Amino acid sequence: MKKNFKPESLMMSHGYKPELSEGSIKCPIFQTSTFVFKTAEEGKAFFELAYGLRPKDEGEELGLIYSRINNPNLEILENRLSLWDKADDSAVFESGMSAISTVLLEFLKPGDLLLYSSPTYGGTDHFIHDFLPKIGVDSVAFHADDSEEQIEAIIKATGKADRLGMIYIETPANPTNSIIDIEMCNRIAANHKNGEGKTYVCVDNTYMGPVWSKPLEIGADLVVYSATKFIGGHSDLIAGAVMGNSELMIRVKTLRTFLGNMVSPHTAWLMLRSLETLKIRMEKQSENAQKVANFLNTHDKVEKVHYLGLIGEDSPYYELYKRQYNAPGAMISFNIKGGEKEAFKFLNALELIQLAVSLGSTESLAQHPQTMTHCAIEPKARERMGVTANLVRISIGVEDAGDIISDVEQALNKV
Repeated sequence: MKKNFKPESLMMSHGYKPELSEGSIKCPIFQTSTFVFKTAEEGKAFFELAYGLRPKDEGEELGLIYSRINNPNLEILENRLSLWDKADDSAVFESGMSAISTVLLEFLKPGDLLLYSSPTYGGTDHFIHDFLPKIGVDSVAFHADDSEEQIEAIIKATGKADRLGMIYIETPANPTNSIIDIEMCNRIAANHKNGEGKTYVCVDNTYMGPVWSKPLEIGADLVVYSATKFIGGHSDLIAGAVMGNSELMIRVKTLRTFLGNMVSPHTAWLMLRSLETLKIRMEKQSENAQKVANFLNTHDKVEKVHYLGLIGEDSPYYELYKRQYNAPGAMISFNIKGGEKEAFKFLNALELIQLAVSLGSTESLAQHPQTMTHCAIEPKARERMGVTANLVRISIGVEDAGDIISDVEQALNKV
């Protein structure tokens, strides 16, 4: 890799050698389950590396064995994806929840405490509350408006401050766009240990994607994505990703090998295509979102708009926003005046924007978090998060901004 080239310039070629694939300009789909060894000795050497039985010799690379362990599409995808976050390595999974659950399973053990930010994605919240207790992992939440001192007090009150295995944060939060200070979480983690081990910081960066935020550069240990969203970006695949340093990624990839939740060759191939347009798509989406947010912010049927691009210089979150993000993103949520009835009238009246869950795709999508993605969360906790009956979430796509605004306006007029 030529170091003077930016990631967006390397998405067409990095990690791929056309001469190994009949000169094909694009990486073919390696739709195979297994790979032929040249010799038995080569097969032995590959397995020794794959199972961690010995360290790599200088210049040695893990050869192709079996598509649950490695595959050309998977390896090239992970090499390219790592460039965006400047990660040592990445691991791609069959879904965002596969990526998240694998990380939590690998870095938490019975007796540990998980500190997590609330709100978080509904699936993550469910895994934390319904599965982790079954394996003896306790959890406790904090919110964006909690101070560092308050968070330390929350940890202390659990009686497990010496078993803090991980701080897991989703920032900006889904669906409220609340932002969490990653550097603050790094400081809190440094104050604790998990027995004799380290307390890790993991950031779900799905809402900002690898273009608008770089959690690893800020000091996080791991970053996770629902790669279905901006990375995939076309509503035609399901995938997840984890990134971090080599030491941690060996652990993640080893568990992935035995859980068998790696991405398929075809999905990896689709994602390689998506990475080529990642930056230009996300730039257009953020540009559109700012215009839509500005419109909503002045509409008399809108109570409040939650969008990073509307954070004013007088806000206590402004400095954090400017320090942590390089763009306001494409996710908008807003409180419509009224309740569920008014929110549903708005959603049902949309014509261009599609009524569907998910986000980060080329088409604009709208949904009602309280009754859809966050419906399983306990009502009082949901209210504390700000996921109220009148909250609507919109993921802004790459359509003409004027057309998106026109559709939002006519739908609001019908409420």
